[in-house]
Amino acid sequence: MNRRAGANPASVGLLLTRAGTGIALLGSAIALHNRARVHRLSDTAAPAIGPITICIPARNEARRLPALIADLRAQIGVPLLRVLILDDVSSDGTHAAAVGAVAGDKRFTVLRNDIEPSPGWTGKAAACARLSELVDAPMLIFLDADIRLAPNAVAAAAAEFHRRDVALLSPWPGQRAGSAAEALVQPLLCWSWASTLPISVANRSTRPSTAVACGQFMVFDTAAYRAIGGHRAVAASPTEDLDIARLLRRNGFRTALVAAGPLASTRMYGGAAELEAGYTRWLWSAYGGSAAAGAAVGTVAALGFWVPPLAAVTGSGRVRRAGLLGYCAAVAGRLLSRSTESGGPITAVDTLAALAHPLSIGAYLWLWARSRRARRRGELRWKDRALTPRAVAIGPR
Repeated sequence: MNRRAGANPASVGLLLTRAGTGIALLGSAIALHNRARVHRLSDTAAPAIGPITICIPARNEARRLPALIADLRAQIGVPLLRVLILDDVSSDGTHAAAVGAVAGDKRFTVLRNDIEPSPGWTGKAAACARLSELVDAPMLIFLDADIRLAPNAVAAAAAEFHRRDVALLSPWPGQRAGSAAEALVQPLLCWSWASTLPISVANRSTRPSTAVACGQFMVFDTAAYRAIGGHRAVAASPTEDLDIARLLRRNGFRTALVAAGPLASTRMYGGAAELEAGYTRWLWSAYGGSAAAGAAVGTVAALGFWVPPLAAVTGSGRVRRAGLLGYCAAVAGRLLSRSTESGGPITAVDTLAALAHPLSIGAYLWLWARSRRARRRGELRWKDRALTPRAVAIGPR
């Protein structure tokens, strides 16, 4: 009796499930490595030596900025601290809120900008560039208005910066969530590098492709920052933090990522609508802005984080066992990444979000597709500004 040649569907299913499980296991192994090896800011750091200037660009941050100012006024171990705050054409009373929170503290200067950024500049890059012109300290720190700091956070960041002797130190803040959408999506920021890149290796490299940075908390050597052109060199970038880290490495400077742990945290977006708008603003630029590269990453993500749980639910025998192993590996990787980021115990919300990891991947892919569509249609906006990013190369490369 002749049999028609062809693939056995059960064999194909097992092969796909095992491939997906392999992806999840590899990600979990890297996350475990990072949980053990990623350095944290020390809460017992010695006082900082030398002047430090902190720059805070703020647009429509009247609600969040006063809390950061209070945190900065309470910093210990930074006797030569100066803080520059720029109200960037805000419409919500940010300037008045900042002046009130400063309460006459002579270490703080609150500035106002009433001019929209020039063509080819994002608002944040323009604000950071303007602030940096006023800095005369050897150490320059950029903070976003939504960051919250423990009293010794700045001293700890300065100590780690000097210990590592780098041009840029990026302390990764813990991401706080106040809604289900945030809990589902925000941990993916840390997970995206913690499950794919051994940071202990990346921190020793000068390869731009292995640079990781978070613009919410960046500590620069001022001379190195200016040598590459500062934010002028990444004027149009929707991800200026990552691009400035890569630019430093291309020019021979070292950068490093550490976990801020409990010393710095942030709630980047306030609810589902703001989260959607925030990711839509920049996610199109992921993977070099390439649709093909994004589709390839999406395919790998679907194979690694959708196929195994689907096999665990609908398969049987070896397929189900392989799928269950892959799903458990993905959840473990998510929890390890979260622990690396927060430095504290895993909460019930963290666990539920990790169990919903396939949904997180789906939400991410939807946001990526939405961002690309908005860019094609010229609909990119952020904080009431239309965004028209285009390639601008100013300064040494």
